[in-house]
Amino acid sequence: MRQDGVALVQRMGRLRASGIVGQLVRFAIVGGLSAVIYSAVYLPLATWALPPRRAWLAVFPAFAVAVAFGFVFHSRWSFKGHGTRDEGPGQQVKFVAVQASGMVLNAVFTWVITGWLGGPVWLPLVPAVTVTPLVTYVINRQWVFG
Repeated sequence: MRQDGVALVQRMGRLRASGIVGQLVRFAIVGGLSAVIYSAVYLPLATWALPPRRAWLAVFPAFAVAVAFGFVFHSRWSFKGHGTRDEGPGQQVKFVAVQASGMVLNAVFTWVITGWLGGPVWLPLVPAVTVTPLVTYVINRQWVFG
């Protein structure tokens, strides 16, 4: 039991030294702010501008605004000092591709929950702010900012 604890402490020390712990914290902060922005655009549109079964249409403008914010802060702060930065449009194109996959994921969550299952328009925010950020973090770290 003691060896397991020592191994865990050593592993945490290596993760902290590698910078990944700080990166995850920064990513979570920017991601949390992006989630607030996404929600602030999505909820009014889904609640008052669209019929409940069409709430998935609110995903696109909400995601666009959140992505614009996220790219600036993730590239300059969350992933600062990690990997390389392309001078040309390549990195931005990769980032947009990853975010587009996240947008599709959120649209599917929203369509299934509000359209197919008839759930409330706020419910898709749960997987949108938990599952999608984890998926996009992994892809961003490996492909975009790796």
